[in-house]
Amino acid sequence: MNVLKRLYRGETTFDFVDISRKTLMVSGALVVASILLMVIKPFNLSIDFTGGVIITVENRSDASVESIRSDLRDIGYGDARVQITGDGFIHIQTETLEPGEQDDLAETVAAEAGATVNDLNISAVGPTFGAEVTRKAIEALAVFIIVVALFITWRFEWKMAMGALAALFHDLMIAGGIYALIGLVVTPSTVIAVLTILGYSLYDTVVVFDKVKENIHEEDTRTTYRSIVNHSMNQVLMRSINTSMTSLLPVGALLFVGFLALGAETLKEFALALFIGIAVGTYSSIFVAAPLLARWKTREPEWERRETRADKRSGKSTADEPSDATTDVAADSNETPAPAKAPAGQAAVAKPPKQRRKRR
Repeated sequence: MNVLKRLYRGETTFDFVDISRKTLMVSGALVVASILLMVIKPFNLSIDFTGGVIITVENRSDASVESIRSDLRDIGYGDARVQITGDGFIHIQTETLEPGEQDDLAETVAAEAGATVNDLNISAVGPTFGAEVTRKAIEALAVFIIVVALFITWRFEWKMAMGALAALFHDLMIAGGIYALIGLVVTPSTVIAVLTILGYSLYDTVVVFDKVKENIHEEDTRTTYRSIVNHSMNQVLMRSINTSMTSLLPVGALLFVGFLALGAETLKEFALALFIGIAVGTYSSIFVAAPLLARWKTREPEWERRETRADKRSGKSTADEPSDATTDVAADSNETPAPAKAPAGQAAVAKPPKQRRKRR
């Protein structure tokens, strides 16, 4: 409880910069692994990006996914994605089909679901629409990054902007790696959620940077940048935790309750991207952005001089302590000195005793 009280009051003394070597290595390894995953195992893009046909129908015959896939395999559509939602609907997605092929697929699905072709909800999307969605998403992301970099540079400094962008890159790559690893479907809702979590990650990072800037003006000229960053991080740590928890709880409700209880597929796609992004964004604002900034700034001449002076002050106590040799000399000075030896070849001459002066 004592630790929680200190954490709530911002009185903790965690050394985030000291452990940043390990955390940055872990983050770098995760980013590299995520990039490799996205190259080896490309995203499972939805029909909005690739184009194709979506068929939705009520599962009146209570057919299983295995039986539907078996019938589709018999007519040459074994690669189609088959899902049965929690509210009792069959959801099938295939690549772009010719009109005759689409009719064959619709008849097979209708027969398996115990419905007629007129009961099917068929949506066809061309690949041109998918390319347009992808292009717009990339443009939006590029504009977002440029505006953010310019704003943070104007409000703080360019090194803080670079630290914030490094955290954004970290969040994007790890979120993408998780999607590639699990094979989650990437939809336009996912893109919207990713842009949302980037804004959240930036908010948390800017709060830390603002506290660092405030403490720079309040601390004395002997304080190192490392100490300022650690102090600032400890002051806003509870705020970051509270913000993350209050964000994750409703998103978790959307993800677990909305999808599992209601079977809302769209909610799952949107909430999962938010949940992953908020968790990763909180980590990056604490263990990536601020520690990386501290390592960059300590290389500047002024802050490097402060680091050197701080190291000297920390070693001053040991320098002021008397060494063994000094102690021995001091101890020997209290003893009667031994008579000096005469040079070789000369006889030692005894000193005559001092004569006392008689008192009159």
